[in-house]
Amino acid sequence: MKGFIHSFQSLGTVDGPGVRFVVFMQGCPLRCGCCHNPDTWDFNVGNEFSPQEVLAKIVRFKDYFGDKGGITLSGGEPLCQAQFVKELFCLCHDNGINTCLDTSGYILTEDVKSLLKHTDRVLLDVKYTNEELYRKHVGCEFSKVQKFLTYLNDNNIPTWIRQVIIPTLNDNKDNIESLNRLKEKYRCIEKIELLPFRKICQVKYDNLGLNFPFKDIPTPTKESIESLNSMLNN
Repeated sequence: MKGFIHSFQSLGTVDGPGVRFVVFMQGCPLRCGCCHNPDTWDFNVGNEFSPQEVLAKIVRFKDYFGDKGGITLSGGEPLCQAQFVKELFCLCHDNGINTCLDTSGYILTEDVKSLLKHTDRVLLDVKYTNEELYRKHVGCEFSKVQKFLTYLNDNNIPTWIRQVIIPTLNDNKDNIESLNRLKEKYRCIEKIELLPFRKICQVKYDNLGLNFPFKDIPTPTKESIESLNSMLNN
């Protein structure tokens, strides 16, 4: 079995608990307006690796993981290569390595359900909290993400909700209240993280000859993020 991988980050500290080895999978069918990795969209590029080859890279850093760290699969969208990710996660568990999945959560096939049995924690990227914004700026339905979250809850899979705060779209009280209601409804949610929208990805769009849809949207201020965080029920 081979997986298409965009890149690796050996010692990540913002992709789950502790120090983590991050694998960025290649390929994503969504087109989020705030996406900072447009170079991971194309399914026809990327380097091929077997799960065993990726594990060999991971175990070199195992001593840095401590009690909380491990591996995080990100992307792109790792659920598009669910069988590969499952095989890699199984190998990680065999070697005492914690597994974390960073996903948009819009795919819930039998392969994905099988993968989730070997997932210690999910970082679920909830882009917005209503259907209109999801359809317009992501390209899928919020209802599919909610269905995925319900499955995580029913199977007691620890979950962190992460959301990029984008001025004029979701930097408001109503959105935060909706996030709080999600946390109240789904006991699997351990916490909610708000991430400030950034435009350092502009150079990637320029190099690829692509239009960055949110190039004219301002970045949030530190004060606005602090204010929104103060409204969260964490």
